[in-house]
Amino acid sequence: MPYSESNALKVLSGIKDPRTGRDIVSAGKLSDLIYKNGVLQVILSIEPALAEGFEPVRKLVENALSQIDGVDKVLVLLTSHKASPKIKKVEKKPPQGNPHKPRRPQGYQGDSKIKSVIAISSAKGGVGKSTVAVNLAIALAKQGKKVGLLDADIHGPSIPIIMGMRGIRASTEEVEGRRLIKPNHQYNIKVMSIGFLTDNEGPIIWRGPMVQGAVSKMLWDVNWGKLDYLIIDMPPGTGDVQIGLSQDIKPNGAVIVSTPQDLALADARKGEEMFRKVNIPILGIVENMAYFTPAELPNNKYYIFGKEGGVALAEKMGLPLLAQIPLVQSICESGEAGRPAVLQEDTPQALAFKELVSSVEAAVEKRNAEAEPTKTLKITHGQHH
Repeated sequence: MPYSESNALKVLSGIKDPRTGRDIVSAGKLSDLIYKNGVLQVILSIEPALAEGFEPVRKLVENALSQIDGVDKVLVLLTSHKASPKIKKVEKKPPQGNPHKPRRPQGYQGDSKIKSVIAISSAKGGVGKSTVAVNLAIALAKQGKKVGLLDADIHGPSIPIIMGMRGIRASTEEVEGRRLIKPNHQYNIKVMSIGFLTDNEGPIIWRGPMVQGAVSKMLWDVNWGKLDYLIIDMPPGTGDVQIGLSQDIKPNGAVIVSTPQDLALADARKGEEMFRKVNIPILGIVENMAYFTPAELPNNKYYIFGKEGGVALAEKMGLPLLAQIPLVQSICESGEAGRPAVLQEDTPQALAFKELVSSVEAAVEKRNAEAEPTKTLKITHGQHH
C-alpha cells in the first residue's frame, strides 16, 4: 500500500505495547509522524525508565513501516512527553482515504458500565462550552444520577478550575491485577482531566495522534465504575482531532453550545455538519449568554450579543433548543471560585441549567425511541462491548 498518514496509523495500530497489551496509537505513545522524500520519522513518547525495554517495539515499528510503498527509510525517535521533539516538521503529504477510521483500544481496562455518553461541543472557543458541561454534570448528579465528567479539551483543560480542583493530581489503583487511573471526586461527580496529569499550567502542544491517545487513555484506562451519564467536554473546533475523537468515543449524542452572535452561529453550523458526517446524533442546541440579567434586576433581559440567534439556528437545523443560559456576573465569578452556578439555588442561571437537564434527558429518550437503542458502554478487562 502507498504511504499516507492514515496507512501509517493503520500499521502502527497493529503494534502493541508489551506492558499493557494496547496498541501504541490508542495508548498515546505516538507523538508525531513526519514524512519527506521517502524518509519517515516517527516520534514515540516513552517514559525514560521504560525506554530500554521499548527497544523491541522500536524495531517492530521500523520493520512494519518500511513495508509501505514510498517509504525508503524509517527513523524512530523515543522521547518523553515533557521533552520537545528535535525534528521539525518540513513536509507532509496530504492524507489519502479516510484518516478518521475509529481506532478503539485492543483491550479496555477497569470494570465500567456507562449508560449514556454525551459530548458537549462547540465549533469555536470562548462560548462557554466547559461551563455548560460542568453545570449539566452537576445538575444531573443533584437529581441522583451517577455522573462522570471527562475533560477532553487537551489544549485548554479548564474543568479543574471550574470545579474547584486546582492543584489536584490523579492517582492510580489496582483493579483485578491491573493498574488503573482513579478519577477524582467533586460535587458527587467522578472527574478526569489532563490537568490532573500534567505538572504545570503551561500550554500543552500536541498533535492529533497524541491528543487522541491521551483522551483514549482517560476514557478507557480510568476506573469509572457504573455511570448513568458520562459528560465529555470536547475540544473546540471541527478539525481532524474533533472528528477522530467523535468516532473513537462514539457518544450517544452531542450537544452544541453557541452564543447568539452571528460568527458563533456560523461556526455552530459547521459543528452540526461535522456530527452528521460521522453519524453522531445531535441532541440539540444550547444558547449560552443568551441575554444579560443584572443581579439587582433578575427579571430584566438585555440582548447584548443579539436576540434569540440560537432559537433561529435551532429552527433552521431542525433541532430542539435545549436551553437559553443567561449571562450573569456570578457565573464568571463562580467559575473562577470553583463553585459552579447551578449550586446557587433559585438564581436565573441555576434555573436555566435545571431546564437544560430536563431537555437533555428528554432528548436522550427521544433519540433512543427513534434510533437504535442506546447500548451500555462496557469497559472490561481484555475486551469491550
